[in-house]
Amino acid sequence: MKTIKGPGLFLAQFAGDVAPFNSFASIVKWAADCGYKGVQVPTWDARLIDLKKAATSKAYCDELLGIARDNGVEITELSTHLQGQLVATHPAYDEVFDGFAVPEVRGNPKARQEWAVEQVKLALTASKNLGLDAMASFSGALAWPFVYPWPQRPAGLVETAFDELAKRWKPILDHAEDCGVDICYEIHPGEDLHDGITYEMFLERTGNHARANMLYDPSHYVLQCLDYLDNIDIYKDRIRMFHVKDAEFNPTGRQGVYGGYQGWVNRAGRFRSLGDGQVDFGAVFSKMAANDFAGWAVVEWECCLKHPEDGAREGADFVKHHIIRVTEKAFDDFADGGTDEAANRRLLGI
Repeated sequence: MKTIKGPGLFLAQFAGDVAPFNSFASIVKWAADCGYKGVQVPTWDARLIDLKKAATSKAYCDELLGIARDNGVEITELSTHLQGQLVATHPAYDEVFDGFAVPEVRGNPKARQEWAVEQVKLALTASKNLGLDAMASFSGALAWPFVYPWPQRPAGLVETAFDELAKRWKPILDHAEDCGVDICYEIHPGEDLHDGITYEMFLERTGNHARANMLYDPSHYVLQCLDYLDNIDIYKDRIRMFHVKDAEFNPTGRQGVYGGYQGWVNRAGRFRSLGDGQVDFGAVFSKMAANDFAGWAVVEWECCLKHPEDGAREGADFVKHHIIRVTEKAFDDFADGGTDEAANRRLLGI
């Protein structure tokens, strides 16, 4: 068994225009001061990384790694959540997702999609240059507006959507293979890959591509009323990344999973800082250890109530205390009487 690495912190929710959150050097120092050993870097934020430069300059990547190391942290992975979203966008979401792209491709879905594909490929190359073997992303969505089957979905609609989704991602996955980097799709509502079944539908259409893997985040399963512990056992061979995020689901006689169009504070299902929600992280970390997860435990802070800096500092300690240093021997080794094949055969009477 392997001991999970961590704690790590996803920087996307903390990057800003005010120090120490406005440069890579200062934000990683802050993360280290909070108790983190690693940082996951959002590649769309130019305050933290020049993605094109990282994809074309090993020297620049070495510089980033050096800055992280000098401040006591490692770069755990890169993230392309926003660019991945734009690899496949239903027209209903064109306007709301346009802001994820650079200004010159906004209002032009074809150019935006081509830009997104190139961005994800650049991040894969940058990951290789940084010596990383996994990258986080979203799948994007073509079928999501039809997630609820009313009105009745036309025959073949979902199949066509997933065929197209796989067609768009297959060349990116092949580039990931060339780079030696797994694409870890965060299984997430709003994406066509939002649960195990939809992930399997996509995986089948990619020819069970070795690089089409999963980012496990139990909070998104709590809000779907999905068994987040069973999910670990089912997909243990595909889970290559881990977001540690808490959530709670408190249905009432007025609202449930869909939330009644309420804001996060007033929804039945809402994200919480670590330890304030309902996820059984003792069981999660136990399963991850038993299943030999070799990656990082990365805190993704999202909470509708607590201040982010408090959530970050508490999160580092929370993960530190949940990581299981795995044993190299069995607890009952003291009672081992020693044996050999001949003794085993005698004991069995054969």
